[in-house]
Amino acid sequence: MTAFAVAHLRTPTFDHEDIHRYLERIQATLDPFGGRFRVHGPQVEVIEGEWPGTIVIIEFPDRESVRSWYDSPAYREILPLRTRHIEGSAIIVDGVPADYDPARTAAYLRAQAAS
Repeated sequence: MTAFAVAHLRTPTFDHEDIHRYLERIQATLDPFGGRFRVHGPQVEVIEGEWPGTIVIIEFPDRESVRSWYDSPAYREILPLRTRHIEGSAIIVDGVPADYDPARTAAYLRAQAAS
């Protein structure tokens, strides 16, 4: 099942040479693991709550690929270029299958609550 690396960059600072080097090198770290940017640092429109900063979403074939990329020596080498300058959080999350139906999830949750 498709999985995603999601980063909430709370203090995006893109005017530092380390960030430029990070951006120049990251795609080469993703390629061996099938990683593809789906969202990359846009200005967000907040419609509920608070959201300081921006978001990055990278799609991978599966959770194992995300973990392998994040733990790879190539990515670990460039990671400090970003983390020294941008405060943020990162998570791994599974996608949903093409036939996902939230009504089935509601039925499952209702059944679990009843038992």
